[in-house]
Amino acid sequence: MDAIVVGAGHNGLTCACYLARAGLKVKVLERRKVVGGAAVTEEFHPGFRNSTASYTVSLLQAKVIRDLGLAAHGLRIVERPLSNFLPLESGYLKVGGGAEATQAQFTKFSARDAQRLPAYWEALEKVADVLRATVLETPPNAGGGARDLLGFLRTGWKMKGLPVEVQRDLLGLFTRSAADWLGDWFESEPAQAVFGFDAVVGAYASPFHPGTAYVLLHHCFGEVNGKRGQWGHAIGGMGAISEALAAEARRLGVEIECEAPVAKVGPGSVVLEDGREFAGRAIVANVNPKLLFLKLVDGALLERDFRERMQRYKCGSATFRMNVALSELPRFSVLPEEGPHHGAGIIMAPSLAYMDRAYLDARAGGIAREPIVEMVIPSTLDDSLAPKGAHVASLFCQHFDPEADWATRKQEAVDRILDVVERHAPGFRRSVVGHSALSPADLEREFGLTGGDIFHGQLSLDQLWSARPVLGHADYRTPVKGLYLCGSGAHPGGGVTGAPGHNCAREVLRDLGRRMPA
Repeated sequence: MDAIVVGAGHNGLTCACYLARAGLKVKVLERRKVVGGAAVTEEFHPGFRNSTASYTVSLLQAKVIRDLGLAAHGLRIVERPLSNFLPLESGYLKVGGGAEATQAQFTKFSARDAQRLPAYWEALEKVADVLRATVLETPPNAGGGARDLLGFLRTGWKMKGLPVEVQRDLLGLFTRSAADWLGDWFESEPAQAVFGFDAVVGAYASPFHPGTAYVLLHHCFGEVNGKRGQWGHAIGGMGAISEALAAEARRLGVEIECEAPVAKVGPGSVVLEDGREFAGRAIVANVNPKLLFLKLVDGALLERDFRERMQRYKCGSATFRMNVALSELPRFSVLPEEGPHHGAGIIMAPSLAYMDRAYLDARAGGIAREPIVEMVIPSTLDDSLAPKGAHVASLFCQHFDPEADWATRKQEAVDRILDVVERHAPGFRRSVVGHSALSPADLEREFGLTGGDIFHGQLSLDQLWSARPVLGHADYRTPVKGLYLCGSGAHPGGGVTGAPGHNCAREVLRDLGRRMPA
């Protein structure tokens, strides 16, 4: 084989497709019985299917969708009718349905906030454009050669050309806390909360921690069907993305073998747990860097400094993931009738202070007393997921210490999550006919997400761009000759983007003397 890809998550499949399009012979090895990694759709209760782990679409690169012809393989993404719905003790805030509609919602809490909203969106969009411009580029390596030096100079020149106000916002979003950033724009707690949720998604942090403003920004550079900043749903669940990628890979001649767990990765070879060995000119790993270098790669192949830095590589997103089968739609106390809000990201965390308490609880006792819960009900947009009249809900929840005793505390976490939903939607518990639950330990065991980290490593300033995963190895190459990293532990980081897979393929092809297919 020319290339062996370890892990059939969406980035591994993306990389395999691009390599095969360039004429390489490629084999993909996957530990689970299905492709997709965390982007997979599975039945979790008889008759009820849902996205098991990752659950919503926005960051998937339009170039990847277009290049790999995913629509021809059945991928269809629909937009949410509203971006977010924030139920409160009395009243609610809806985001979406147009700028005027959202401003009218903000006016209920602060006329000043409503007036500031267009300028906030404009400022965020200008900085998001800077991020978008880097997503499909290979970061320059610190200490690298002439090409890396030119990369740093080119990036610096681009930054210099930005208006000074954009430079200030860029600096603020990369270094400040979400609370500070949002506090400069909005005075009302609901306005801060509805945007601040994105700052703690997948991050074991308080919105008052420096650096969380970037996590907020990271969730803003996506698009759905050409509309920037939108969120959507893949018909058939997130597995539809992975299945479309796998179909294109097979069309291109890629061999995909499931139930093939890898035990050892070395220069030019991969050894499976059953003893079989596969050789390739390039070995491409779609796994968490910590898992790769501390468990799969022989430590003797790594310099001591690199291995020690991998031991300190920060993972752990304090996420608890539930899928719930429902006999009926939830009815929210503040807005009980069925409506577009049922198709939104429903955020149950009324203030940044609430989010801070959830974080502090988890640090002190392992589990937030009142967790942060986002509920998405994809069956309102996709009737293929549940029996007629019934629904499925995705519950994406924070904060839960990855190091808590999940063998004994899992049910406690489930109960606390359901308590939060029940307070906002009385009768919710009664409507639950089944559920699945994934603690941080389950996410690590099932999907290889070290510390339950959905991003393959925290999105902190010391683990971004040329420092992801570590300085000197940001170009998808690793210290082991012929071994590459194509997962979310490489630039630009987590989310279902396809970008690391795309970028890694370009570097592999460059090293093998091939061109990236147009």
